[in-house]
Amino acid sequence: MTTTHAHNMQAHHTVPFAPLQHLMVASRPDTYPVAFHGHTCVTWLTWQADVYRLAEALRQHPAKRWALCFDDSYHFAVAFMAAAHADKHLILPGNHQPEALAELSPHFDALLHDRPHYAQLTCPQWTASALLSKQSSEQRDAQSTAQPVFGELCLSALPLTLFTSGSSGTPKAIEKTLAELAEEVEHHERTWGATLAGSRIVSTVSHQHIYGLLFRILWPLCAGRVFARQDLVYPEQVIAQAEADTTLVTSPALLKRLSDEQCDCAYRAVYSSGGPLSFDAAQSSQRLFAQWPVEVYGSTETGGIAYRQQTDPEIPWQVFDVIEVTVNAEHCLRIRSPFVDAGQWYQTSDQCQLLAERQFILQGRVDRVVKIEEKRISLTEVEARLCQLPWIDEAAVLVLEDARRVSLGAVLTLTQEGEVELTRLGKGAFWLALRQALRSWLEPVGIPRRFRVVAEIPLNSQGKRLMRDLEQLF
Repeated sequence: MTTTHAHNMQAHHTVPFAPLQHLMVASRPDTYPVAFHGHTCVTWLTWQADVYRLAEALRQHPAKRWALCFDDSYHFAVAFMAAAHADKHLILPGNHQPEALAELSPHFDALLHDRPHYAQLTCPQWTASALLSKQSSEQRDAQSTAQPVFGELCLSALPLTLFTSGSSGTPKAIEKTLAELAEEVEHHERTWGATLAGSRIVSTVSHQHIYGLLFRILWPLCAGRVFARQDLVYPEQVIAQAEADTTLVTSPALLKRLSDEQCDCAYRAVYSSGGPLSFDAAQSSQRLFAQWPVEVYGSTETGGIAYRQQTDPEIPWQVFDVIEVTVNAEHCLRIRSPFVDAGQWYQTSDQCQLLAERQFILQGRVDRVVKIEEKRISLTEVEARLCQLPWIDEAAVLVLEDARRVSLGAVLTLTQEGEVELTRLGKGAFWLALRQALRSWLEPVGIPRRFRVVAEIPLNSQGKRLMRDLEQLF
């Protein structure tokens, strides 16, 4: 490790963009910064040695499909590139809750992580501490005469599986190749690279999902921009990191929370993705950081589709110049894109109004997957998890909105066992027990915050739920 001041890591010079397939053989100084935490920085020499060492270890292991679950973005990046160079199939679970990960275990043969041991999993588990010894990589490299040697990656032959909430309620596996991700990284560099030149990257979003993977890890690596190892979690951290040589990768959920903050420094740029950004939040960003956020619209399946800077509430979305768009009979967007499959049209569930000059206005989704705090939540899955519990007979989950937040509400009918438990514990303790039982399966934002017990779920004559009646219960 090399100790340096994080704010001056790249001010001195920048390096040429390196396509993903050639990243590990890019010509960069040994001391060039890759990732930082506080004032401590990992250098290019360390990075190459760590990736090489792990790739060699992975080549010796027969498992083909490796799941990556990391909190530390540097460890994640090492594991990602090492697995690619070891010709492994990369699996990126979006949810690290133990039971949810166990449910996804048929999709992977082994696990790389930097978390406590997963007792629920029977597959091989390698931890970051076992991968990267306490001795620094510079020391290891100095003791070895062999320089790491990397071949060119065949990106189209390297599969990546991500997961997103399917409309059926179970996580849906999305298959991509590294070639599709590389196309998107190169497009973003052509579009915004000059603006971001020499800046460092800080982020409030996880690298385990496609937006964070691209904007926080792969694009900075290829462009030679140093990235933060740890998430920014609190508004105060986001304010404290604001500098003219820093780019913020974030989400509407975080930007919404900044309305009462004060900041004396501007970011170089602010990116937001994962859900619709309110005009108020866009204005807060401009007031605080002298930047209108660049909003990126897309999905795990499609990659990025369009972008905008919401200087006015009516600003439409601008389609990326490599993507074709049209709509189907229901006015749902269809795209043809090199980020998903350049030869096929892909049908989305997003209704929109197409405008001239490759622009459109979004008008909502037609399925039951919603976004809360930028997490895709399947209402069907939440209902299914509730009904798995011995206390619940039937569940109807809906989205509740007030001035401060979006959350879930659940209307429940109880089993006889549930009624006995409710009487025994009392309402407050019963709801706490219910939430606790859901935590093994669901992300915190996917757990309903409010509950109502009814004798029966209101239905119309066609057997469809009466949503207005359900909403009035809250």
